[in-house]
Amino acid sequence: MNVYHLSMECFPVAKVGGLADVVGALPKYQNKIEGMDAKVVMPWYNKPFVHDHDFETVFHGYIHQGPNMLRVHVMKERGSVLGFDLFLVQIPGLLDRDNPYGYHDESYQFLAFQHAVLHWLTAMKIRPDVLHCHDYHTGLIPFMIENCPEFGVLKGVKTIGTIHNGEYQGQMKWEMLEFFPWINGNTDLRVLDWSGYINPLATMIKCCDAFNAVSGGYMEELYHSFKGLEQLVRQEHQKASGIINGIDTEVWDPKTDDYLDYNFGAENAQHGKWINKKELCEEYGLNPDLPLFGFIGRFAGEKGADLLPDIVWQSIQQTYGALNIIILGSGERHTEEKLSELSWHYSNFALDLGYKEYLSHKIYASADFLIMPSRVEPCGLNQMYAMRYGTVPIVRYTGGLRDTVQDISSGGAGINFGEATAADAVHAVKRALHIYHEKDLMERLVKTNMEFDFSWDKSAGNYVNLYSK
Repeated sequence: MNVYHLSMECFPVAKVGGLADVVGALPKYQNKIEGMDAKVVMPWYNKPFVHDHDFETVFHGYIHQGPNMLRVHVMKERGSVLGFDLFLVQIPGLLDRDNPYGYHDESYQFLAFQHAVLHWLTAMKIRPDVLHCHDYHTGLIPFMIENCPEFGVLKGVKTIGTIHNGEYQGQMKWEMLEFFPWINGNTDLRVLDWSGYINPLATMIKCCDAFNAVSGGYMEELYHSFKGLEQLVRQEHQKASGIINGIDTEVWDPKTDDYLDYNFGAENAQHGKWINKKELCEEYGLNPDLPLFGFIGRFAGEKGADLLPDIVWQSIQQTYGALNIIILGSGERHTEEKLSELSWHYSNFALDLGYKEYLSHKIYASADFLIMPSRVEPCGLNQMYAMRYGTVPIVRYTGGLRDTVQDISSGGAGINFGEATAADAVHAVKRALHIYHEKDLMERLVKTNMEFDFSWDKSAGNYVNLYSK
């Protein structure tokens, strides 16, 4: 089965969030399944991976978007070093930027990527068995292959849409229709519409052969809370499913992780985590004899990051400073400023603004607990990374966190809390402190978490089963 994954991100080429981790791992694990040939197509970015690896140009062409003629290059990485064929689409001045997002012409940029991909496949008469579209950035693909005569070679190709985060839908004004490939005159353009705008995510749901959310829990939530698309997803429920993400256990393995000061497994986790914790605490001026709580992620409302300043302040005040907290992340300026101010006031709170891949690995290996106060969490990978490294997750009971973290009170190895409030999160922190001081219980939780299997093997197979349907 020949599958093309279409995405704006893919680790380690370009990463903003969990989408990159999924697209960088899923096809690799799918290719371990007999009869599967999974590939990834994404934009060209001015990133180290692109410059450090060998690419060959496999296609030159041109596309017209309204009055604009754009030159298209498609390059293939020669060595398949990621475990799959990687194709980069370059359009000078548009798809050759430093980062995936944050530009004023994003709608035009994403539209050009989709148009260029379909033009290349059509020109080269490449007809995949499945086009797997990830998030709204590629959500117009299912519509285009059925309604744009230019892509007649691809008509009837099966399409799968994966919703990684339904908070972002890519709405654009109808004036953007000028830049679409030519559409059949008898096409009902209402298929593009939702609430008076062109909505690529809604279009994907309407036009694809099947769609899924990245956990069963999140799929259930979308029926009731989906930024206005609740009615649509209920109408299309027969095409819907939930498939939990996995993690790349070859990259995320405390036994072999090159980023760690000391490698360890479940059998020597107490010793291994202590050495890593001691080194990290020394670097950031923290006391390694205190329990270490961590947060890793974007400072965004959906992640509950705006709660972090109050969580830090209340946790330190209410426990009389009997803990350390380390936060790695960036995003909303107000949150950054408040956390920076707290870091000056409290010696047991460390803040590192930005994102550093190596540091995230070190925190997972060193922390005793990881806090995730998410308002929305379609799947969540951080809790799986944490558990893989023997760190106990403290999570709000929502989305994919419900599917992966069970509270110790009901036989699980994590800590759940109900509402996305600082008060609920701090109550969970205080529960964690009691657990930390029960050494036998803490050792059991560490070992249990490390023995959970969150690899992509099962999830990759679930996607192949979906393709086969």
